[in-house]
Amino acid sequence: MRIFFTGGSGKAGRHVAPFLAELGHQVTNADLVPLDHPGVADLRVDLTDAGETWSAMAGLATMAELELDEQPTYDAVVHFAAVPRILLASDATTYATNVLSTFHVLEAALRLGIRKVVFASSETTYGICFAQGERRPLYVPVDEEHPTVPEDAYAMSKVAGEVTARSFQARTGADVYGLRINNVIEPHEYAEMFPPFLEDPALRRRNVFAYIDARDLGQMVERCLQTDGLGYEVFNVANPDMSVAATTQEVLDRFYDGVEVRRQIGRDETFYSIDKARELLGFAPEHSWRDVLADPGAAPA
Repeated sequence: MRIFFTGGSGKAGRHVAPFLAELGHQVTNADLVPLDHPGVADLRVDLTDAGETWSAMAGLATMAELELDEQPTYDAVVHFAAVPRILLASDATTYATNVLSTFHVLEAALRLGIRKVVFASSETTYGICFAQGERRPLYVPVDEEHPTVPEDAYAMSKVAGEVTARSFQARTGADVYGLRINNVIEPHEYAEMFPPFLEDPALRRRNVFAYIDARDLGQMVERCLQTDGLGYEVFNVANPDMSVAATTQEVLDRFYDGVEVRRQIGRDETFYSIDKARELLGFAPEHSWRDVLADPGAAPA
């Protein structure tokens, strides 16, 4: 596929865009800074500018495409570009940047006839991650039916992005899939970041004790690209285990006392449900912090 990938130079994108290229896709990274990966074409684009967005998506990606007899078109758009969290810019800038860029990308893609758009939403839409004070989920595992009532500008922008995406899908009938991505972890971060998490699970409360390996996020995007006909859908994206050594029962007892438990949960199973992605997309995460670090709570072999 010829893929227009926005935000390929960000934390998640710098893993996912090359992963897609390694699978044989032709990937153009539309970002303000280059990725500088030999398998990915870089194109500097300000996605908050509608004209730039349209021009980039309608145009050439590489010099080699000058040799083609006809102007090539993109088969899919993967939209990851965003101000990635609160406190990097003012709340007003964060909200405006994310909402405008998402509108422009969706409008350009669907008016240009592209029939597959995958966009990055966020775990923050559930209103827990960046809440002022403590917020607990209404029930666990948290699935895609859980209310999305955020209080912060970043999460508000992601909810607005979902509404925008659903509206464009209704207008066009294209496949538009939103990914409510949990905390993205790069492979090297397990050894750097996780030892404190294993000692104190409270450090992961705002992420519902979940995480997503950047490599498995790449697999999720590929499954979306290869699965047609779902219309508009949103999916939680996480690894199947928690990011802490405490068991699910220990987490329930300490942090979620009184929270409704809607089904039996495995000993180390994530509270951030990925059942929908497994069932509709065949998502099968392969990586875990346990591949790198010893689980202090595991039973001896």
